[in-house]
Amino acid sequence: MIDALTLDQMRTFVVVAESGSFRSGAARLSRVQSAVSHAIANLEAGLGVFLFDRSGHRPVLTAEGRALLANARDILLRVDAMRARARGLGKGIELELSLIVDTLFPIATVGTALTEMRVAYPSVAIRLAVAPLGGPLDGLIERRFTLGIMVGEDFRDPAIGRQALADVHLTAVVSTQHPLGLSAVNGVLGSPELADHLQIVLSDPSQRSEGRDFGVLSPQTCRVGSQDAKHAMILAGLGWGRLPLWQVERDLAEGRLVRLLTASLGRNSQVAAEAYLVHRIDEPLGPAARFFGEALARLCER
Repeated sequence: MIDALTLDQMRTFVVVAESGSFRSGAARLSRVQSAVSHAIANLEAGLGVFLFDRSGHRPVLTAEGRALLANARDILLRVDAMRARARGLGKGIELELSLIVDTLFPIATVGTALTEMRVAYPSVAIRLAVAPLGGPLDGLIERRFTLGIMVGEDFRDPAIGRQALADVHLTAVVSTQHPLGLSAVNGVLGSPELADHLQIVLSDPSQRSEGRDFGVLSPQTCRVGSQDAKHAMILAGLGWGRLPLWQVERDLAEGRLVRLLTASLGRNSQVAAEAYLVHRIDEPLGPAARFFGEALARLCER
C-alpha cells in the first residue's frame, strides 16, 4: 500500500539510482546489500511497479522507475526543507522576512542583501513590497511588514526606529524630445518656465501626505502610482519630474534624458535625501532580519 511507503525507502531508491548499483548504493548508505535490496523490493511492492530491471549485470531503471525518481527526489527535498525550517524555529529563526522598500531606494542593492541573507538562513521565506512616500511607514505601523526602507524626513513616527544607510540623490530630468529638453541645454530655467509644463508626480498610497505636495512646482500634474511609471512617462516626453540618480544615470549618459538646469530644485538640479532602515521598536528583530540589516548597511557603505 502506498500509505506504507517510508522516507528511508525513497532515499534508498534515489541513492541506488544515482550510484548505479545495489552494491554501490549500500556502500554510500553504510548498509549491507541485502538490506538495500529488501528496501527497494518493499518500495516496489508498495507502489505496485518495478523500479529497476534486474535482468542484466547491473540494475537499470525501468520507465516507471525513471518517472517516479523525480517524485522521490522532490519529496525528499521538501522533507529536508521542513527539517531545516524546524531547526530554525528551534533556534528562534523567523519563518519569513517581510520587507517594504521606498520606491526611491535602489532595489538591486536590496536584492543583493537578501541573497546574502538567504545563504545564511536558507529556510527563511521572503515577502517584499515596494511603495512610495508614506507607504513604507504605513506597512510598519499596521504590522504588515517587519522591516522597511524609507527615504527622506517627511514621514516619522515615534514607534519606528531608524538606522541611516546612505544618500539617495534625486535629480530633476526631462526627455530630450520635450520642449524643456532644448531649454535645459540652452540655459537655466526658473520656476515660471517649469510651471508652464506638465510635472510627473508620484501618488501617495497612504493618507500621510494628504493636503501636502513634495517638490511640486507646476499646477499641471500627472499623478502616477509607481516610480517605473513615472520614469516611463518622463522618457516618453509627457512631462518633467524628479527621479533617483541611480535610475536615470544611464539615460543621462546615453542622451535620452537631460538634467533640468534650475536652481529651484537643488544645486545642479539635484538634492540628497537620507535613506533609513526602519522597524517597530516594540518588536525585536530576529537573526535573519538582523543579518539582512547588517548586509544592507555594508553594501551601502561601498
